[in-house]
Amino acid sequence: MASMRRGLAFRILLCAASGAAGAALIAPHRASAVPPEAVQQGTQAPLAKQVGVIKSINGNAITLTTDAGADITVQVASNAKMVRVAPGQTDLKTATPIQLSDLHAGDRILVRGLPSSDAKSFAAVGVIAMSRSDVEAKQQHDREDWQKRGIGGLVSKVDPGTGTITISARTLSGTKEIAIHTAKDTVLRRYAPDSIQFDDAKPAPFDQIQPGDQLRARGTRSADGGEFAAVEVVSGSFRNIAGTIRSIDTEGSSINVMDLITKKPFLVKITNQSQLRVLPPEVAQRIAFRLKGAGAAAPANAGNTSAPSAGANPGGQGPGGGGSGRPGGAQGDFQQIVNRMPASALTDFKKDDAVMIVATEGTASGQVTAITVLGGVEPILAAAPAGSQGMTLSPWSLGGAPAGGDAQ
Repeated sequence: MASMRRGLAFRILLCAASGAAGAALIAPHRASAVPPEAVQQGTQAPLAKQVGVIKSINGNAITLTTDAGADITVQVASNAKMVRVAPGQTDLKTATPIQLSDLHAGDRILVRGLPSSDAKSFAAVGVIAMSRSDVEAKQQHDREDWQKRGIGGLVSKVDPGTGTITISARTLSGTKEIAIHTAKDTVLRRYAPDSIQFDDAKPAPFDQIQPGDQLRARGTRSADGGEFAAVEVVSGSFRNIAGTIRSIDTEGSSINVMDLITKKPFLVKITNQSQLRVLPPEVAQRIAFRLKGAGAAAPANAGNTSAPSAGANPGGQGPGGGGSGRPGGAQGDFQQIVNRMPASALTDFKKDDAVMIVATEGTASGQVTAITVLGGVEPILAAAPAGSQGMTLSPWSLGGAPAGGDAQ
């Protein structure tokens, strides 16, 4: 679940692979790397690529689980060029030559070569590898960095002229406006409409960021906490739902929830990546008390697809990090409390239970995919008389958010 930020380094290396270093790595090798039909026709078929994780190795055949989820057989040519790179490396200048015997199950590889006509096998003439241990170490480092240098909230204003995004970071002690400054080299990524994986976030231009979006940035905070120089930004539209469970389908892994704000039902799909939590009564009461003390009010767009987040943390399995605008969330924000709760099962929820849910933007039919489902929230909802989400959940608590904290 805490997979590496899939393909970011590999996609960069793909660009390198089109240059001189890459040309040397993936230069066409005939022999067993070229399908017989291509030789008979006297032509060299264009090289293709596949990226994924090694499932198993048998001789010179690798079973590769691609990032699209399919298993393919990769036949590695005897004269294939093979190198290992460190996660995050942006070129092949310091790549280390390796042999097939140096690869292991769990390693991530990018292969270049010729696919079969049925796309179920692949003749590889070049392999770029990242070891599983290196990937995990890099992921842990990134997770910790997002926790230390991450900040998140609801986008309230976007200024394309200056590259500045203003967010409202909501905490138990109130809301703080923070100016996120981007530069030409700031990495900008955006979530897919119905994906809860940071791995599925795609590079996106600045103009796709809109007021109402949820945003998470990593970088350097100013001394007064009012400004933030971002080296990486991930944004997306998510839906916060506060309501009651109408029915539960344990076999179909879904719940039907009536939203207290929109008065509309939502079919909420539960996946193996959905975070399920139930707050103990004493914890819910304590949060409700502090929420009342902070004078929380319903955000104007409470029923829409985004809502403020206190301390999300990108990447990994939901690092809980300083999204509150204070290093480490010194006062303990709502999201960090949720992240510390033990995991629950769908069977721990009952019909008529009050829940708070953060989900994907979803489809027009009203079906969404759950990122987090939180039960035991009756006192919290009662603390916001309008039935509003005076305190909302963060979408950055799952694997795949900007590796490491509020956001893999």
